[in-house]
Amino acid sequence: MLKNLLVLVISYMIGSIPWALVIGKLFYKKDIRQFGSGNLGASNAGRVLGKPAAVAVTVLDAAKALIAMTVAWKISPEMVPYAGLIACLGHCFPVFAQFKGGKAVATTYGYYLGLAIFVNQAWFWQFLFPIIAFFAILYICRMVSLSSMSATGLEVLASAFIIKNPIQVTICLLLLWMFIVYRHRSNISRIRNGTESKIKWMGPVNGKN
Repeated sequence: MLKNLLVLVISYMIGSIPWALVIGKLFYKKDIRQFGSGNLGASNAGRVLGKPAAVAVTVLDAAKALIAMTVAWKISPEMVPYAGLIACLGHCFPVFAQFKGGKAVATTYGYYLGLAIFVNQAWFWQFLFPIIAFFAILYICRMVSLSSMSATGLEVLASAFIIKNPIQVTICLLLLWMFIVYRHRSNISRIRNGTESKIKWMGPVNGKN
């Protein structure tokens, strides 16, 4: 019991590291919470600080879940799925940034990688499939928010019907997807209103330069 509690606390603390804030202040002398959407995630880091910062934040945020799951594997292996989930929650509500964090998308992909390594070894369906789905949907709609919600939702279905994960893993993935959708509620409103921003780095949007 104490080991399990220790794993959850460590996982939350790892997830709470606000890499977008750290990188912004350390290398760019900017607090990205004061710019763009104010979100401590890779998308806002890219919007405010540029592509190199976005890539760095994405990798580091994804590493949160993977590191938390690695720690859990060493201390209490049965806690691996929950450690990744708590790391994602820590990213959204970081104790080191007044509990105002990101939307956990990059951290979720680190979670998928951790599941592929420690739980099921289903490398394609658990890790590569949601990445491919994300970029395929992004190419079509050009909206990061919609692509994130759609790809993580598809991963829940893959977990239940293709990978056939243990039920507790599928439940964790379902809860995480529901939470990601909740965190994107303002994006959903903009999508409905037709005002959600679209990326340009994949080429012209709707055939326009």
